[in-house]
Amino acid sequence: MTAMLLLSACSAFKTVPQAPGTSVPRAAPAPEPVVVTARMLEARDTVSRMVATQERLYQIVAPLLINNADLCRTHAHELLGFTAKNKYSYPGEYADAAQAALGYGEQLQVSGVLPGSGAARAGLRKGDELVSVEAQALPTGPNAETQAARILGPLVGRHSALSITVRRGSAVRAITVPVTRACAFKVDLGNSDNINSYSDGQRVLITRGMVNFAQSDEAIAFVLAKDIAHNVLGHANTTRQAYTVGGMIDNLVTVRPDTSLLIGSAGIKPVPQELDAAADYLALYLLARAGYNIEHAHAFWQRLAGQYPPTVLNGYTAIHPATSYRLGVIDKTVAEIRAKQAARKPLLP
Repeated sequence: MTAMLLLSACSAFKTVPQAPGTSVPRAAPAPEPVVVTARMLEARDTVSRMVATQERLYQIVAPLLINNADLCRTHAHELLGFTAKNKYSYPGEYADAAQAALGYGEQLQVSGVLPGSGAARAGLRKGDELVSVEAQALPTGPNAETQAARILGPLVGRHSALSITVRRGSAVRAITVPVTRACAFKVDLGNSDNINSYSDGQRVLITRGMVNFAQSDEAIAFVLAKDIAHNVLGHANTTRQAYTVGGMIDNLVTVRPDTSLLIGSAGIKPVPQELDAAADYLALYLLARAGYNIEHAHAFWQRLAGQYPPTVLNGYTAIHPATSYRLGVIDKTVAEIRAKQAARKPLLP
């Protein structure tokens, strides 16, 4: 039967005589298949895991940033509440990995939407391609992320909402995105396995190792809130470590950081106990106002200090060694917050 079908198919095509001197046109050669190497697969997996963890951090930090704008002092600003990337947001081989694993190309795509933000309420979705804002075309290609930030920044400061045109599938639509007042700290994932987090006054970075150690969203929130509090209180400048810590964040936020910088303390000095305790105090208020259970904070910080004591020089406790002093302040603060909640008083530190 198979032979009969093949013959029937062949007989359906009639031979057309060719004029003398003419040649039969040849079909264009098929493109060479892309060979996916083990290194390429590893890069795709790395990018996918990074993006998934970063999205988890956005989910965890959103209520801390949005519910505490009034406590963030001069660090509260109007935000759109989304991040955008294209394949050039990742260097070298990871650009191809981002295209293959995430579908990123030349156009900026919404990579994350902050829950509870104006972008979330307006219906902006992960994967939307950014076309224009207020009828001004948004850049594509290399450096599009930086160039778009220069366009969006001034507009956000002057408008209560922005008209953003996006491409979603085959449809192009305009979405009016209200701005959201929130603590304007950038929160990043650090690509290293040391158990630590850092804050330089403007940014917060939590390492992959700390995320894995903390495990639960609640415990990760404890760490993020503590570093947000350090930023609000200006501790990086007070201790004159903004430049040193900022350099560490710049390094660890890359896909392939220089791990040799994690040898020893990397020049980062321990935070004085009074400053550390002040950050713990504010952090617990930030957490309570964001809806997190602060009862478990004592146990988490005690467990961290027990497993990674100050002798682990690239770990959290080496930079924040006053564990006993901090735990005492944490216990008093939890009791203070619970008393205010019971009396229905405002949660103001």
